[in-house]
Amino acid sequence: MILGVITVVWLLVTRMPDGRAQIPALPPDIVLPEGQQAQAVTFGQGWSAVVTTSQNLLIYNDTGALVQSLDLGDLAAKN
Repeated sequence: MILGVITVVWLLVTRMPDGRAQIPALPPDIVLPEGQQAQAVTFGQGWSAVVTTSQNLLIYNDTGALVQSLDLGDLAAKN
């Protein structure tokens, strides 16, 4: 029984995600504009979206070219 508890604790400790926030990994063909840092990334079929720490939403196509940019700060001010 003790061995079982130790095993469960060991599994929980080794499988827990790292508590430190990390910058999302971007595909190598996506280059963010100067001074921008990724806060969140999502992927779709043929596109990628990056939310930056300065509240911009950047949409990239599958070749890594910037297709559209949206200032999310403007949206938050309207609500």
